[in-house]
Amino acid sequence: MKFLQKINFACGLLLLSLIVNAQKSKLAQTFYKHDKYLSSDKLEGRFVGTKGNNDAASYIKKYFKKYGLKEFNNNYYQPFKVFVKEGINKAKSDSVSTQNVLGYIEGSDEKLKNDFIVIGAHYDHWGWGGSGSGSKKKDTVAIHNGADDNASGVSALLCILQEVSKLKIKPKRSIIFISFSGEEEGLLGSKYFINHLPIKKETVKVMLNMDMVGRLNAEKQIYMGGAGTFPNGVDLMKKLGQNSGLNPVVFAGDVGGSDHVSFYKASISAVGFHTGGHPQYHTPEDDFDLINFEGGALVSKYIYNALVSIANYDEELVFIRQD
Repeated sequence: MKFLQKINFACGLLLLSLIVNAQKSKLAQTFYKHDKYLSSDKLEGRFVGTKGNNDAASYIKKYFKKYGLKEFNNNYYQPFKVFVKEGINKAKSDSVSTQNVLGYIEGSDEKLKNDFIVIGAHYDHWGWGGSGSGSKKKDTVAIHNGADDNASGVSALLCILQEVSKLKIKPKRSIIFISFSGEEEGLLGSKYFINHLPIKKETVKVMLNMDMVGRLNAEKQIYMGGAGTFPNGVDLMKKLGQNSGLNPVVFAGDVGGSDHVSFYKASISAVGFHTGGHPQYHTPEDDFDLINFEGGALVSKYIYNALVSIANYDEELVFIRQD
């Protein structure tokens, strides 16, 4: 009898372990699915103004709608023009059309819902590369899939949105989810958004940005700059690292060079997240098979916790400039 009890106990532990592992990997599977599509050859590197770029925008829009984001001005798209060198990626004109993709979740607090937290990631990349592009291999014409830069950031964005959509009680402040285009050409999508805000600028309190979060290293380091641009941000980010499976490397300043910089320059608190550089950056070798999907899931969960914590902040969110 005792032998059978031991067998049943061992089987129970095994089943529990399998359930826990399945739950852990479920978010990784979602991350995998999104990155696989966005970095596929089918999208040809998502260069602004191309079908691949538009298809990526349509894919993001589909999930924004699925997870219940509300539209601004009856549209998930914020279209704008980008000037590119004629001939790059077969461009027939120096002016092409692209779009930011955005939507929002209304906050649950009657007063604080008038404040907005923005979370974003750019979805464009360098297409076929070549001369005149930002490719590190200008003599090579090949698809630059940008699996890490920045299909990974968009994958994290969609993972986070999925988790927020499950909350029975939404965070106190409203949250804007946005995927920018034109980042590679000089943060053009985020600059356009800042200059054409669908809400009052003073209601935008904090911006969280994810750019290259798909290559978590063996030390499990998630880097972030700008954590000191809002009250107690550095302490919050360090605290969230406890039991997260990650080792946050937190900088109060060192804001960085991606879309969150557009917000920081507009005196809006901004934090940029990434998992580090690598030799495949801006080359055709930045491919899907190098992505750490379990790591991407850990990063997504960490940033989700940061987003919800900030959206529920008890104290006033004010901008703190960092030198």
